[in-house]
Amino acid sequence: MADHPGPLDGVRVTELAGIGPGPFCGMLLADLGADVVAVERPSGPSLAVPGNVQVTSRGKRSVILDLKDPRGIEVVLRLAERSDIFLEGYRPGVAERLGVGPADLLARNPRLVYGRMTGWGQEGPLAPAAGHDIGYLAVTGALHAIGEAGGPPQIPVNYLGDYGGGAMFLALGVVSAVLSARATGHGQVVDAAIVDGASVLQAATWGYLAGGTWQDRRGANFLDGGAPFYSVYATSDGRHMAVGALEPKFYARLIELLFAPSGAPSNLPGQHETNRWAELRSALAARFATRTQAEWTAVFEGTDACVSPVLPMKEAPSHPHLAARGTYVETGGVTQPAPAPRFGSAADSPAPLRAGRIPAVGEHTREVLAELGME
Repeated sequence: MADHPGPLDGVRVTELAGIGPGPFCGMLLADLGADVVAVERPSGPSLAVPGNVQVTSRGKRSVILDLKDPRGIEVVLRLAERSDIFLEGYRPGVAERLGVGPADLLARNPRLVYGRMTGWGQEGPLAPAAGHDIGYLAVTGALHAIGEAGGPPQIPVNYLGDYGGGAMFLALGVVSAVLSARATGHGQVVDAAIVDGASVLQAATWGYLAGGTWQDRRGANFLDGGAPFYSVYATSDGRHMAVGALEPKFYARLIELLFAPSGAPSNLPGQHETNRWAELRSALAARFATRTQAEWTAVFEGTDACVSPVLPMKEAPSHPHLAARGTYVETGGVTQPAPAPRFGSAADSPAPLRAGRIPAVGEHTREVLAELGME
């Protein structure tokens, strides 16, 4: 369990461990104080990365059960009887065939919230098909929107689909359903599909499209790198600065500081002269290329020009602002993001929750079986 109580203290979760968004959702719940028991396969995850540190297992209790053995299934059923939330990420129908589907578990615990994490969802023509983040983003329009003009779509790691469109929506869904269960006495199934969540993440963009202020092509819009004032520029040392000066007053500050002390060229295009954006981009790029990232950071740090250094992961924890906030922590010798968001009373500064330690696979098997009276 988490090192100190959070807002989900007292909530019990059983997670059928898998890969990607399911374990990430379980981590979020554990970070917030839930007691998460992760049920691992004897053979390990289906996608094993050698040397990988399972940060998404932090704060959980880990047990190993063989779900092809009736005894393993019985342990899962007993866990579900005492749980508030049950998480699984199998293809549709697999949990039912194992005997741990929603009907099986809700019969034993009518208040249970049964969270299902898939890419395609529980129904629809592609529901039975395999898939990964990149494919789910591809069909929703999200992948099409990311990349430079004239270039191919760019892959946003698996942040946008698995974690943003998948795990975050599952976490919101199961916590919402727990509130409902406590009010009504009835649990329910939460069908969290990455294609649905990734589509919802584009809600504002659909509004821009409907209003005619968004073009359905890459690198042509104000938030996709098409605008010179919302883009990334190389510095003289081969690093980059990120510019996000959308508002006129922030753009004015950008130009003032970028071209100091002599001031901007008299023929510099205006911010919204879209027909001259290529010219404006060239002028900004040329100017950024005259100094190192550290030098430009010193110029812009703390100003309203909305310019930031693009840092590698290993440098992010040392950024002064992130270090001051404790955005990254070291737990068990592993540097990792601290839990978010933060919670506190109205009179106090919200404090970060502690990241629970990462358990060894199966570490808590005997402990959990003893709690169930099944050791």
